[in-house]
Amino acid sequence: MTQPSENDRRVTGRIKAYLSVCPLLPTMAEYQPGVCNIGANQRRARRLSAIASFAVAVGITLAVVRGAVPDLSLWATVPFIFGGYIGAFQDYFRFCVAFGALARYDLSGSGGKSGRVDASEAVRADRRQAAKILLLAAVATVVTSGLGAVLLRLV
Repeated sequence: MTQPSENDRRVTGRIKAYLSVCPLLPTMAEYQPGVCNIGANQRRARRLSAIASFAVAVGITLAVVRGAVPDLSLWATVPFIFGGYIGAFQDYFRFCVAFGALARYDLSGSGGKSGRVDASEAVRADRRQAAKILLLAAVATVVTSGLGAVLLRLV
């Protein structure tokens, strides 16, 4: 058997580094600044909130398509789409925006602890991650709403 090349070892190291913080892995039981601040129970709550928000947005859209409500009612979907994306991204990234802003964490549903973040660098990392999630949700909302408006014009 041949020895792995230097490039193979470098790629393997990058993959391992990525997988160590990959959001697709099971929920962590330890707080990590800017990476993970909620456990399984908190993630489930955000997932259900996202599903409910998207369902309301779809319901309003269907009512507009069927002519049951005026076209301007589509504007009412925007907060639900935004809320849906926030919930979905919080679940995906294992990170609560509000907890990040308030310097808190809750991993109690995953065998960890809940508490307050005291280290100033950790608080900064959490707030940066919270801002990134909000920005990502806002961009996704604008794109989704724009595409939806264009598609509804075609119908």
